[in-house]
Amino acid sequence: MVRYIYQPCLWTIGIGISCLTTTVQVSEKTLQLLNKLKEEIGVRSLDHVIMDLISERMKIPRSMFGSNPKLKPFSAREEAESHEL
Repeated sequence: MVRYIYQPCLWTIGIGISCLTTTVQVSEKTLQLLNKLKEEIGVRSLDHVIMDLISERMKIPRSMFGSNPKLKPFSAREEAESHEL
């Protein structure tokens, strides 16, 4: 859930994350740029836009698969157990 509250010269963006809400104040120009990026990358919330920007800046891969070379491969039993509901 994203809420916009207009205040003189600033916009407040309320970003809902797992039932927690945080308010971030940004300028109108920043809000416009965030909304433009949201459309360009095709996501539904400004939270996703911000997370994409952070991930890109910090060079966080979308998948951490294989990121720890010290881990041994799963055994067939471990893999089967991970697929059980």
